[in-house]
Amino acid sequence: MIRGTAVAAILPLLLAVGSAGAQSPPAPLPDTAALRRTLDAIAGAHHGVVGYTVRDIDAGATISRRGDETFPTASLIKVPILVTVYDLVAKGMLSLDDRLTVLKIDKVPGAGTLQFMHDGIEVSVRDAAWLMSTISDNTATNILLDRIILRRVWDKMEALGLRNTKVHSKSFLRISSVAMDSSAKYGLGVTTPNEMARLFELLARGQAVSPAADSAMLDILAHNEDGQLLQRFADGVRAPHKTGATDAVRTECSLFYLSRRVVACVFTKENTDMRWVLDSEPQLTMARMGEAIVRAWGPPPKAP
Repeated sequence: MIRGTAVAAILPLLLAVGSAGAQSPPAPLPDTAALRRTLDAIAGAHHGVVGYTVRDIDAGATISRRGDETFPTASLIKVPILVTVYDLVAKGMLSLDDRLTVLKIDKVPGAGTLQFMHDGIEVSVRDAAWLMSTISDNTATNILLDRIILRRVWDKMEALGLRNTKVHSKSFLRISSVAMDSSAKYGLGVTTPNEMARLFELLARGQAVSPAADSAMLDILAHNEDGQLLQRFADGVRAPHKTGATDAVRTECSLFYLSRRVVACVFTKENTDMRWVLDSEPQLTMARMGEAIVRAWGPPPKAP
């Protein structure tokens, strides 16, 4: 029989052992100096301009190249649009169940399926947000912008401290631009690697709109169907992300769930190789950078 005094003596030890068994030790920090050298070597060899920001949001470590330089976003600007949609829903100014009618005049080319649907088809705000974010549907983007108004995206980004992040116009409709000079220089939208990384960090922390809204948006972005850039050699790691592309531009921002949560935003512009093929130089440059980032932090911890 164990006496009460003996139990009292060993109980703290038992609790400590149980606690140690229940909690995994924190993942070690990667060699960010080595990662920076690798990423800079890849970027330096690229025939074009490359900027990036990589942030371990759990440890607070950040490395960047041209982090505060402005870059064209291409379709990556659809993430700020998505955030603005959910912000307006949270404020009661919009409902995800609101219906949007797609008329012939609304249809634009490029990515997406709504352009091929019959005139007069109705989709919900939720449907349009899903199509915009997962297959980069340009028509879905435009009907959302018609509903929420372009400048509200500016207002929301400025409220989050992202003053260089702007959407200029509806997709394939430069005539709708609210900043013609900037639109002519950057196209659909503009941002910096640091600002877009900050937006994804806010989403990860539940601080872009609200924890529930941010979780819903990350779930949408986790279903993005474009896996040709940072995701190409990522070995199926969970990663809510959004890409963007024009002839001379490739962009992506991703939240990698690795041994820690890592935001990686890579921007290219003025690309010499403007081919729309899987192994074009911009595609491979970004794929190799994504591979290096995933390797640096390693896989996520296994569930107990």
